[in-house]
Amino acid sequence: MYQRIENLQKENMKLQPITSNLTLKDRVYDRLREAIVEMNIYQADADLRLDERSMAEQLKVSRTPLREALTRLENDGLIEIRARKGVYVVRRTLEEILEMIVAWAALESMAARLATDVASVAQLRELRKHALRHSESSAHADLSEYSDANIKFHQMILDMSGCALLAEMADGLFVHMHAVRRRALEENDRATRSVVDHMGIIEALEARNADLAAQLVREHTMRLHNHVRRVWSKFENGQESIAG
Repeated sequence: MYQRIENLQKENMKLQPITSNLTLKDRVYDRLREAIVEMNIYQADADLRLDERSMAEQLKVSRTPLREALTRLENDGLIEIRARKGVYVVRRTLEEILEMIVAWAALESMAARLATDVASVAQLRELRKHALRHSESSAHADLSEYSDANIKFHQMILDMSGCALLAEMADGLFVHMHAVRRRALEENDRATRSVVDHMGIIEALEARNADLAAQLVREHTMRLHNHVRRVWSKFENGQESIAG
């Protein structure tokens, strides 16, 4: 049984070895956080249990820096350490997910409004290039690649706002928003609609139309909110079903 869990863990969470002792605790933390971001934690069959021995072996570190990093991740609200049961990635309830999406919509719509005033021509050009470069991956069902590009698009808007605190606040939602968007893109052809929405947002930003840019970003994110509220059911005790 233990071997089966460990094998599932190795398949579900890929970690590269840590090769330097310089700032080891921070590097272990960063590597684990990156790996959690890449997990499909809102998939119905997601394995949320993390095995300490497997993680230590993959990272090639001792249990001490690993456990220090896990404590930081627990303080961040990304994992839960259960006494005598193990370590589990946190998966939010439906209500919590909906609230996070609303918060993201508020942050990013303000970022878009600010970006129309302060974003450079070069930044806007790079945003358009990024959107065009990855639009084909959505059409060819390469949704894993497009999912990463999708969340990057939204992060770029936050960065273009020139307000570091906005980006910092959004970063606290990043892991769960990334996982929610990843799953939602696979449902009801949302990836195609996402590409169309992105191009409209870019055009509003390039036109320096603050009201329209903020509106389009907010509506885009709230469409995700409405989709999740309509299609997803509650997550309870690590189990889920999808409403019809």
